[in-house]
Amino acid sequence: MSIRIGERSYDERIDISLQNRYMREAVPAAQEKLTAGKRRAEVELGNWEEWRHLAEQIRAHTIEHLDYYLEQLSDHILSRGGKVHFASTAEEATTYIAEVVERATANSEERKVVKSKSMVTEEIGLNDVLENQGVDVVETDLGEWIIQLDGDSPSHIVAPALHKEREGVRETFSKERDYDGSNDPEALTQFAREQLRKEFLSAQVGITGCNFAVSESGAITLVTNEGNGRLVTSLPDVHIAVMGMERIVPTWEELDVLVSMLTRAAVGQKLSTYVTAVKGPRNEGELDGAKEFHLVIVDNGRSNMLGTKFQSALHCIRCAACINVCPVYRHIGGHAYGSMYPGPIGAVITPLLDGYEHHHELPYASSLCAACTEACPVNIPLHELLIEHRRVIVEEKGIAPNMEKVMMRGFAAWASHPAAYKLSSKVSRAISSPWVKEEQIERGPGPLKGWTTSRNLRAPAKESFRSWFKKRAD
Repeated sequence: MSIRIGERSYDERIDISLQNRYMREAVPAAQEKLTAGKRRAEVELGNWEEWRHLAEQIRAHTIEHLDYYLEQLSDHILSRGGKVHFASTAEEATTYIAEVVERATANSEERKVVKSKSMVTEEIGLNDVLENQGVDVVETDLGEWIIQLDGDSPSHIVAPALHKEREGVRETFSKERDYDGSNDPEALTQFAREQLRKEFLSAQVGITGCNFAVSESGAITLVTNEGNGRLVTSLPDVHIAVMGMERIVPTWEELDVLVSMLTRAAVGQKLSTYVTAVKGPRNEGELDGAKEFHLVIVDNGRSNMLGTKFQSALHCIRCAACINVCPVYRHIGGHAYGSMYPGPIGAVITPLLDGYEHHHELPYASSLCAACTEACPVNIPLHELLIEHRRVIVEEKGIAPNMEKVMMRGFAAWASHPAAYKLSSKVSRAISSPWVKEEQIERGPGPLKGWTTSRNLRAPAKESFRSWFKKRAD
């Protein structure tokens, strides 16, 4: 399993994120811009809730009949000369891809792979596997390329370099590629374009993700705002598409609905700049396209969600709308989640894909305000799934910290005895007074310190309700 980013603890990741001044300024600004665009797109489309309900129905139907549609997709691809590999684990997927790359680059002095943006290849740790075999792997999405040059990892599903400031990008380009220009975005983009064009022309293999596969035709589609996806699929002789097993729709009509919801929910666009469909290897007489096509369909824990209360998480279309409204993500950014899937959807699916042992804190990285559920274009009940995770963690996994268990037992005993409750209500103001400032507890003692460092906590009232009520009664 390769889903984890780094080995720092959850608390360490949060502390680092909270100290990142630029990230804490950039994330709220991006959230507001993206969410405003989504709202405008909702109004322009009209009947947004009806569209959400339709999208939810499409995803629910597809996941309920996933085996049928995957088989249909596979049959169509095989009939056109493509190859399909079903990978149960990340290791199976990377092993197969590495073997294909090995064959395709065996006779080349410079073994090179170009990639378009793909979250599932991040999930399975594909780049590390290929690089360990001596393959030069080049990310060609602008944000992903910046991150790769900087030795960093994505912090957002749609905008992976959201946490980067342009001066930092200029410094990275200067250090890694001898760039001597300004930090003007157009100049930086032009430089990246010039650099990447050379990579497309010299690569033997192109690797892409898959936004949606259309089972009735055997097509895989890419929804992008950069032209790199088309270059990756058409210039190299070998094209490998990697898709999570749930990223499928029955027909082109359903694709039309979901792409429309995806682009509106993600960035407020009616349609992205490019929607590319690939049906397999180049046919005789065609001028471009790969000579060899492979589709790798990745399970990696997804089938474990089928038939459970978490099945609706497989409906996700990776629009990041939930991330763009999340108040927790707003403060801690993407890296604090320790996964390439941040935000509410990441807090739901990461423990399911990689286990609770490494990610049991994530379901608690939420205020349960339900803004994520309201924003989701396919109606995934994200806040309810986070609550279910918490139940599983405590009742089934028993992962709750010992101190928390002791505190909850103490709370139960205290709340069960009226005398203890009355006494504590009388003395609570006096006990907390050293930390009270303007009727708020700041940097409270013991377990309260972590809470009050980043949240407001009202100080106990100067007079208890019981005392106040008794005086009125008298």
